[in-house]
Amino acid sequence: MKKDQSNPAFDVLDEDLAVRSLAALAQTQRLRAFRALVVAGRDGLTPGVIAEQLGMAPSALSFHLKELAHAGLVSSEARGRNLIYRAEFARMNALLSYLTEQCCQGESCAAVPTPSQKKKVQ
Repeated sequence: MKKDQSNPAFDVLDEDLAVRSLAALAQTQRLRAFRALVVAGRDGLTPGVIAEQLGMAPSALSFHLKELAHAGLVSSEARGRNLIYRAEFARMNALLSYLTEQCCQGESCAAVPTPSQKKKVQ
């Protein structure tokens, strides 16, 4: 992983790390768990809360959180007898930057309505 020297807290992804991150998110339950952690923000969530929110067995959730952590998309911290999982926003933003790095060949991109916006217009 390369680091941006101007901002060492921001990860700059290379192709291998982008693929690893996307592969980790390319599974429904992992994507849902990651999105729940993004919504939770910096406070994070315990595995029990995530499992309850998603209606997932704790053992399955453990496997998915491990995969997300291996990809660098989540981190965990022991707090008392609990683990707190948090989304790694720097990695998420680095992935988004990697995906849009040369968007529209450097030109201003025209806003494209999302499917939900299209429904409102009709």
